[in-house]
Amino acid sequence: MIQLKHFTSLLVLLFLVSSCKENQAVKTTVKQDLIIDLNKLDNEIIQFQKLVTENKAPAAIVEQFKKSRLAYKKAEWAIEYFIPETARFMNGPALDEMELEENRSFEPHGFQVMEELIYPEYDSKNKEDLIRELKIFMSNIKQVKSTFEVIAISNDYVLDGIQQNVFRVIALGITGFDSPILQSSIPEAGASLIGIPKALEKINAANTTLPDLKKLTQEAQKYCTENNNFNSFNRAVFITQYLNPISKKIKAFQQEEKIKNVKKSSPLKPTAITLFDKDAFDVNGFVLSEDYNYTTDKAVLGEKLFYDKSLSKNSDRSCATCHHPEKAFTDGLKTNVSLNGSNLMRNTPTLTYASLQNAQFWDMRQLDLEKQSVDVIENTDEMHGSLKNIHAQVLLDAAYIKLFKKAYSKTAKPEAWQIQNAIASYVRSLNAFDSRFDDYIRGRENKLTDQEIEGMNLFMGKAKCATCHFTPLFNGTVPPNYAKTEHEVIGTPKDASGKALSPDTGRYLYNKMPQLIGAFKTPTVRNSAVTGPYMHNGVFKTLEEVVDFYNKGGGKGLGYAVDNQTLPFDALKLNKKEEQALVAFMKTLTDKRYQKN
Repeated sequence: MIQLKHFTSLLVLLFLVSSCKENQAVKTTVKQDLIIDLNKLDNEIIQFQKLVTENKAPAAIVEQFKKSRLAYKKAEWAIEYFIPETARFMNGPALDEMELEENRSFEPHGFQVMEELIYPEYDSKNKEDLIRELKIFMSNIKQVKSTFEVIAISNDYVLDGIQQNVFRVIALGITGFDSPILQSSIPEAGASLIGIPKALEKINAANTTLPDLKKLTQEAQKYCTENNNFNSFNRAVFITQYLNPISKKIKAFQQEEKIKNVKKSSPLKPTAITLFDKDAFDVNGFVLSEDYNYTTDKAVLGEKLFYDKSLSKNSDRSCATCHHPEKAFTDGLKTNVSLNGSNLMRNTPTLTYASLQNAQFWDMRQLDLEKQSVDVIENTDEMHGSLKNIHAQVLLDAAYIKLFKKAYSKTAKPEAWQIQNAIASYVRSLNAFDSRFDDYIRGRENKLTDQEIEGMNLFMGKAKCATCHFTPLFNGTVPPNYAKTEHEVIGTPKDASGKALSPDTGRYLYNKMPQLIGAFKTPTVRNSAVTGPYMHNGVFKTLEEVVDFYNKGGGKGLGYAVDNQTLPFDALKLNKKEEQALVAFMKTLTDKRYQKN
């Protein structure tokens, strides 16, 4: 009996030792887990290449493509966060990457290029191109692994990277931005989220928020699995009931662990709890120097300058002449008129949310609002003023001197650059983020109608609007880094007859690259209900006309020769009910100040 007892005790001891060793064996760091995930991705790509090389059935090749993308999604948060330059060529748009400063471009690579080669039906004539893309992709995996092996991944970066990935799912993932043809975005969104608790457990598995966070991510993945149809997926429910709560739990984890925010210059504040916080965005993230940073005193001075007609040559025009505050700082005209009475070439865009872009004017010729203001003031067709003369006037005006001293206390007297900066600061004050949509998405009592919810889901889904007008700025500034504002070639008609393409070459005027012929900045859809007419030339009077144009596939869909069109030219196949719902949703983006209009 004694021997049996000792034998039993020995078995228990061996079991405990074995369990401890096993637990030690599986205990890994965030970095080690990333390397494991990258190896799994590499294996999926190798299998993908094998199927293509052996001329397997198209259905098997497409299925392996989907498996490979799902594997990528598990490591995407870290690849995008730490190595965005490489990520661009792993899962970026299938469009040329352009360096406008140097007038050169790079051909795209990665999943979206492969997607065009295999879908909707794989043709073996694309075999060599597909194998080439797969080899480039494997080379990029090798580069990513090498980078992760040598960099330090601290807890603050893990938190920041994971939170940004939730924002990426909202703004890019569930919209189909990175799966525009296959539309595999919904199951991929679930795959992107499920690893969040696992990464945070490496920091502290005993954190009290982790059980709730784990449950939320599991339920989010389940929701994606059970509702995986791209067109019918309810993004309103997914954001309000899953993604926003996940964001809040991640922030709660950070606060409980007392992990500091990453210090960086970014338009998206590190203090943002969700992507839809009223103060989530920092206009100073778009200025070129700290001297230009926004202050209320600068905005007060800028407002006075904005309405001052003495800024123009004949003292008969101010900035407000073309940017009426009651019309969300537009003028309601197709195009305004020049000083000599002729029509200007382009429509007056809204100044609301203009400060949350990396380029100004329809053709994006200026990088910031400071240069934009002086460009308009000194334009011979618009104000024909002189910054030098205005500066001289300001130095003789006691009221202005007082305001300048308050706004720029470090300088002895007003300087010319401060005039530009003050006007720009006033424009930076025009971002309210208080529309009915904002109230709804933050979980307030204000509800949207069923039609408006349908429109929201169409905007972020079937209608593909949000693949260019990114949520929640609804402009072309690309989330979650917001370091680049995109242009698009959509093939806008010349006039209401729709018989010809607009002759305006847009961005091409400043960068003679064929991809840029007819390229224009993607403006915000916020306040669009009160900022018509629309497009760079004001060709459309109503939002209904705009929706109809996109529904037909843009200029190419209308039969124009727009070989470089970046807008998908296939018809969206929206019915009238869906078109109306889309317009109804866009009207929910009107700030309170303009809702009566």
